[in-house]
Order: sequence, then C-alpha cells, then structure tokens
Amino acid sequence: MSDLAPARPNYRAGRRFWRLAVDYWNGSNKWTVRGAVLLLLALTVAQVVLAVWISYWHRDLFDALEAHSLDEFVRLIVMFALIFAVTMGVTALHLYVKRWLQLDWRRWMTGMFLDQWLARSHHYRLQLTAGEHDNPDGRIAEDVKIATEVAITLAHSLVFSVLVLGSFVDILLSVSGSAPLPGTSVSVPGYLVLMAFLYAGVGSVLGLLLGRPLIRTTNRLQTVEANLRFGLARVREHSEAIALVHGGPRERLHAGQLFADVGMGWNRQTVAYLGIVAFSTGYGALLPVFPILIAAPQYIAGAMTLGLLMQAAQAFQRLTSALSWPIDNLGEIARCRASIDRIITFHEDMKQLAREDAEDERGTRRIVLRRDEQADLEIRNLCLESASGQRLLTDFNLVAHHGERLLFTGDQTVTVALFKTVAGLWPWGRGEILLPAGCDIMFVPLHPYLYAGTLREVLSYPGAAGLYSNASFHRALECAGIRWLQTHLDDFEDWGRTLPLPTQQRLGMARLFLQQPQWVFIEELADAFDSRDEADTLELLHHELPGATLLNISRHLGSGHFYNRHFELRV
Repeated sequence: MSDLAPARPNYRAGRRFWRLAVDYWNGSNKWTVRGAVLLLLALTVAQVVLAVWISYWHRDLFDALEAHSLDEFVRLIVMFALIFAVTMGVTALHLYVKRWLQLDWRRWMTGMFLDQWLARSHHYRLQLTAGEHDNPDGRIAEDVKIATEVAITLAHSLVFSVLVLGSFVDILLSVSGSAPLPGTSVSVPGYLVLMAFLYAGVGSVLGLLLGRPLIRTTNRLQTVEANLRFGLARVREHSEAIALVHGGPRERLHAGQLFADVGMGWNRQTVAYLGIVAFSTGYGALLPVFPILIAAPQYIAGAMTLGLLMQAAQAFQRLTSALSWPIDNLGEIARCRASIDRIITFHEDMKQLAREDAEDERGTRRIVLRRDEQADLEIRNLCLESASGQRLLTDFNLVAHHGERLLFTGDQTVTVALFKTVAGLWPWGRGEILLPAGCDIMFVPLHPYLYAGTLREVLSYPGAAGLYSNASFHRALECAGIRWLQTHLDDFEDWGRTLPLPTQQRLGMARLFLQQPQWVFIEELADAFDSRDEADTLELLHHELPGATLLNISRHLGSGHFYNRHFELRV
C-alpha cells in the first residue's frame, strides 16, 4: 500500500492527462465525440445568452413595477414563460450531452486501461514492479470516473464563466456610469466593473491562500480511502483462510488501523476546509448586498432607475461569480487533480511494462521468452534469481520433445520459479526460452482460478462454454474424479468459495481433459490427489491427451515411472 506521507504535486500529470484526452478526441469515434463537444459548447453559449436575456428582463420588470405599468407587467410575464421554456429545454439537452460525453470518455479510458492491465499478465507483473501503482482496480474504477466526470464539469463551468465574464462586463459598463472618488471631484467611469474585479480579486487571493492545504489533504484522503477498500477486499478474498486460523480479531485490528488513517486524513481535510468554507460563506453572503450598497447613491440621486440598479446588482454578482471560478471549484479541482495524478502514475507503469514487452520481442531483456517455429520447447542457459538477488538456478538447459512426460522435483522455490518463468511471470534472471509456435499451452497452478459463473464457464475458461458438448463436460468431470458435479453444470456459483480446495484443484485438472491442450505445465499435481489417484490421473491424461507434452512441477518423485525424464532442481 502507499506511503502515507503527503504527496508532492505532479506538475507533469496535467500535460500527460491532456495527451490522453487528445487521443480520445482523435480516436475511431472522433467525429461523434467532436460533434458532442461542439454541441456542448453551443449549448453553453445558449445558457449565457439566456442569462443575459434574463438580466434585461429583470431590468424591465423593476422599471415596470416602478412605473406601475400593468400592460408592461403582463407582457413581461409572457416573455418570462418563453424564457422559462427555452431554459428548461437548453438545460435538459445540455445535461444529456454532458453526461453522454462523460460516460463515453470514461468508457474509452477504462477500456484502454483494462487492455493494458490485463494484457500479457501485466496485472500480475505489476505487483513485482517498483512504483506507485497500489490498488490498480480502484484507479481504473474510481479515479478514471472522477477524472473524466469532474474534468468535463470543470471545463464546462470554466467556459461558461469566461463567456459570462465577457458578456456581463459589457452590461455592467453600460449601466454603472461614473462615480466620483470619495472626497474628490474625480469621476471613475465603469466604477462597478472595477469594484467587481477588486472584490473578486481580493476574494480569490484570500481563498487560494486558505485553500492551498486542501489539495494536499484531498490527495492523502483518497489514498487512505483506497487502502481501506483494498484491505477489506483482501479479507473478503481470503475469508476461508482467515476463518480457519481464527484471524478475525487480527483483521479487525488491521481494518481499525486503516480506518484510523482514514479518520486522520478526514480530519486534516476538515481543518483544510474550515478556512475556505468560513471565508466562502462570508464572501457569498456579502455578494448580493455589496453592489446595491455601492450603487444606491446613484439611484437615490436619480442617476439610474430601479431596473438599472437591480440589473447592475445582478450583473455584479454574475461577474464576480465568474471571476471567483477558481475559489468556487477549489475542492473539485483538488479531487480531480488527485485522481489524475493516480491515473498518470498507473499509466506510466503500464507503459514501462509495454516497453519491457517490446524488449522481450527484440531479445534485449535478460530472460527472453518467445514463440519459435519448432516442435520442441527449448531452454537455453537459464539462470534464475530471487527478487532479493539470491541465485536459484544456474545455466539450466533443456529440450522437451513433443509428447514427452517430464517431472521436475527438488527445492520448491526453484521449481515454482521455473514454472512461473516458462509462463512469463518471473522477471529475475537471464537466459532464453523458446516455446513451440502454433500449439496450445496450458498452465495448471496449484490454486486454480475459478471464474464466478456457471460450471460450464468455469471449465471452459478462458474460452467460451459453447465450444464444447455436454458429453465433453461430463467426460472431463469424470476423468478428474468429480463426477458428482455433472448435475451442476448450469448452476451459477462463486465456485472458489463454495468448493473445498481439493475439489477446486480437481476442477483445474478437469479443464485439461475438456480443453485438451498440446502442452501442459502442472504445478504440484500430487497435492490434489493421493498416490493412487495421482497414478490413475496420469494414466487418464496419457489416454485422453495421447499426443500432449506433460511437464509436472512437484516436491517429490511420486509416480516417477510414468515420466520419460526426471530433473531434480536445487538451489
């Protein structure tokens, strides 16, 4: 999990995130996306036009009330009905387009990260790679959501504020006239505009100073929240093992510590919020009153009508609100920035794994694993090390011919490392591994992954269940010694939780009998069966998969007579 030290701002993250956005706008669906962006911009302009229209309507309304004109009042009611209807239509359409764009961008980015994360075992290799990529599931599911949704919302509100700024500066200039400086005869034209900029400028500076800690505390809070989710998810994933050793109290203590970190992060964010919220409350409470107070002398002197006074006050509020956009959105900016930082660090780590894949293909990495146009599997000068640098295997060479049955025993650390190396999961060492091209290769780990779905889907995973007949499913279960599951083929269960581990291991073997790959790598076959069942299963594998090559990683000799060759591996 991540270090809880305050995160330093990543100033390059914004630029990199912008490049990801450009990739989205230039993708295969670019014309639809660009059309949606242009439509969203047009609707934003329409919202500003409606705001200007309602400003002039307010001026006419108060002038009509001041003049006691009933006819003008009725006309303004009809006009307001039109403004009301158009505003509802524009707002509804704007919301639909904005939410479509948010979802589509999130779909694109989520798909891109899923492709990177699940390609070539990156989801596994990422755990062995240095870097800040904790909780990748949370980054894909939550941070992508926040970044795309909030980024579009912030972009829209910023464009809206800029357009409002340009529109209402003109209005305020036209209605404010000139006013003398206190104690002098010097007139200041457009003084309300200057006061609006001064009011918003002072507010923005004070707000930014008070809100600076918010970005740091928000980033910290999102990190500890993700750590809490990750910790609870691990308890759920390993609930049986925890229950067997009565580890509930220890897990409760650990979860309490994680939540204590959340509480500390929450309290720090609360302290950061106190200053900005208190200031914003006073700033917002004064905003409706301040322009009336400074424009009232002109109204009292007869220099402006009541309608102009109210329009000036409204334009002042609109203008200062537009100028206060950074302060009003400081919390959302902090939340979006924190998520963008987490997305970009994850993206950089995915790119590093992709570069390592390219080096594998060019043969420039230390362990080269590639497909070759040959019928055999060949291992050349393979040296394996542990993550700490301990030598596990030195200059190991092997040529496994098609149809052979090979047994590897000895030190479990070495045999498991060899198993993972051939599967492309062990990065420490050097050498070359050539896999036969055009052949199906299946790796059967000691603890097989059981897909949450029907038993048909579990057995055919990662392929489709429709590729196999009922008779094939029944035969596979029978060969694996779990015939009693034949009546449960269409049951939908989380099989990794409902079945005991020995049965799960037999399901892993049943996959072999069903899918019948040409090359089979098994980790600890003897652990799933007793000695008699192990011998029977090996004979069935030879009978059901007569041309397959079998490489079994084991801790003891077991049915050694079944194998053509035996290798004992030691550190």
